[in-house]
Amino acid sequence: MPNETLFFDEAKIFAEAGAGGNGVVSFRREKYVPRGGPDGGHGGKGGDVILSVDPHLNTLSAFRRRSQFKAERGAHGQGSNKQGKAGADL
Repeated sequence: MPNETLFFDEAKIFAEAGAGGNGVVSFRREKYVPRGGPDGGHGGKGGDVILSVDPHLNTLSAFRRRSQFKAERGAHGQGSNKQGKAGADL
């Protein structure tokens, strides 16, 4: 099979959206504020998976090398009402 070009017209891929970040349980503690209060932040949104078609692509051989695609996970929340960063889309 030397000098033969392989043509792939079918590919099986695995795509997974990113998980959201965990929120945090935190309470304010200030000297002159009675019972402080909650100030925990929410976790960031996980990344989305977006499928698009490339009209110039004529073979699926790129998916032979890489068949698993996973979007980025969201960051965890923090104290002081800090929300976690959202994960990047894929």
